[in-house]
Amino acid sequence: MDSDLHPHILDCWFLTGATASGKTSTSIQLAKALDAEIISLDSMSIYKEMDIGTAKPTRADQASIPHHLIDLVPPTDTFSVSQYCDLAHQQVDTLRAKGKAVLFVGGTPLYLKSLLRGIFEGPPADWEFRREIEQEIEAHGLDALRERLKLVDPLSAHKLHANDQRRMIRALEVYRATGKPISHLQTHFDQSRSKENCRVFALHWERTLLHDRINDRVDHMFEHGLIKEVENILLNYGELSHTAAQAVGYQEVIAHLKGEIPLDRCIATVKQRTRQFARRQETWFRALDECQWVERRTHDEIDTRVQQILDAGQFENL
Repeated sequence: MDSDLHPHILDCWFLTGATASGKTSTSIQLAKALDAEIISLDSMSIYKEMDIGTAKPTRADQASIPHHLIDLVPPTDTFSVSQYCDLAHQQVDTLRAKGKAVLFVGGTPLYLKSLLRGIFEGPPADWEFRREIEQEIEAHGLDALRERLKLVDPLSAHKLHANDQRRMIRALEVYRATGKPISHLQTHFDQSRSKENCRVFALHWERTLLHDRINDRVDHMFEHGLIKEVENILLNYGELSHTAAQAVGYQEVIAHLKGEIPLDRCIATVKQRTRQFARRQETWFRALDECQWVERRTHDEIDTRVQQILDAGQFENL
């Protein structure tokens, strides 16, 4: 079922963008200018002890500006979009009651889209079915997956990117559980708002510059203890949940710890998958009419960037 859009969500500010685009540093300055507190818009920051690999805001960042919806559950728990939206709506009410502005910050496109347009909760994940489909993909390729989807949900097959494996699997999963195409059930997701009716800003870098930033970030993560972080998580919890395991970097490090891949290959794979993830994020954001792009340059000043966002967010009708 579709959730009702929270009555205050369009009064909130949103800062998003691909991984390594500079959201955290920009958000601290923007929150100070707005007298806002920050609500995380990151599906992996909700997990405790997954700090380095998720580039979670540091303790200093969180001391500077209060952050919410971070470190909610252990990495053995699954966590759904509907759970996130429920908690986010509650936090919006709490902050507004305090007289604070609300700034959502993070790069999880589905969280952003669900907050702006409501959600279709749908049936729960069928992990056995997903494993079966993934095995079919390994055997026959993504083209076969797309052809299978065309048979039951041609609209979704047409709309989804040819490499969007996760969403094609979800579409098949929903059809299997409900007998109805997800494209017929998610009609609210197509009901966009103009950027003039909301304050959603996406940081954007030229691709080669963003790739350089991603490579530097991954090197920094490994230099500052990512392997030790994963070792501690495995020691304390044994394994990651299905949702926590989707965080880029953790499965690769686990494979290294098991002796399956050498460290140099592990690091190279994390960089490659992070770059691929960033491309998927930007594809999502470009499909959201609500997003206004904020172009980043190597030497741009943070004060200028924040002022640009503030100026663009001063709408008379809000």
